[in-house]
Amino acid sequence: MNTVLVVRSLISGIMMGSVYALLGVGFSLTWGVMKVINISHATFGLLGAFIAYTLLHAWSLDPILSLALSAPLLFFLACLIYRFIIVPITKAKEVIVASMIVTFGIAIILENVMLLIWSPDPRLLTTSYTSKVLILGPLYFQYPRLAGFLMSLAGVLVIHFFLKKTYMGKAVRAAWQQPDAAQLYGVNLQRISMITFGLAISSAGAGGVAMAFLYAFEPHTHNLWLIYLFLVVIVGGVGNVLGTALAGLIIGVITGLSFAFLPYQWVNLLTFGLLMVILVFRPQGLFQSEV
Repeated sequence: MNTVLVVRSLISGIMMGSVYALLGVGFSLTWGVMKVINISHATFGLLGAFIAYTLLHAWSLDPILSLALSAPLLFFLACLIYRFIIVPITKAKEVIVASMIVTFGIAIILENVMLLIWSPDPRLLTTSYTSKVLILGPLYFQYPRLAGFLMSLAGVLVIHFFLKKTYMGKAVRAAWQQPDAAQLYGVNLQRISMITFGLAISSAGAGGVAMAFLYAFEPHTHNLWLIYLFLVVIVGGVGNVLGTALAGLIIGVITGLSFAFLPYQWVNLLTFGLLMVILVFRPQGLFQSEV
């Protein structure tokens, strides 16, 4: 067995998995805190990637710096969607089913808007450092992959710090664990849910930019991303930020190693076979909820 190939595949999988983690944490939060399965989550991530692509080509703004514009924009858009679309469906008898149907509609609308604005052609984030490589002995690291990895790592840590160390984050955790008791202590559940939804969508935008550093994207790409979102959240446990991060790394490593040693058509079989095994033997996920 080629040791260098194994190490390279392992590192590639870790970088890939970190991006899955950043995309997944917001999806996990809205599912855990609000009981809303947001099918459009990956679509907002893709929208963040397209915004970064546009700002890069229009103003030569680095994709990472573009988050200073796209994250607040997505947060504001998410708050509007929450206020006028999500709040009414939270009163439905089956909130999860209703949320899946409604957010699927949002995903279709956003996909068609992106098709109209950016066309169905695949796009790639091409920056001044796209072709640069960091070489450490037999290992090499492409700068865009490093940027996506570091951005994802920072994003997950920021969300974890927010939930653990800030008053608002503790209120989010209280709303998830004991909503009635939280209300008695003055926690406004509607406000907390809106902030959670906005934070989730903003993190999706950042995850979309990180994913665009790794792969080409077009308006239909969110469908593939959504599959991995479900996989990461189910493996990591709904509402568990660090569990989702670890699940992203696990799935990334498995996928990276699989690409190195298995034919392409076997990779998805192995990955989703893992999901089936976990659902059978540990349907609550590998890690307990921490929110």
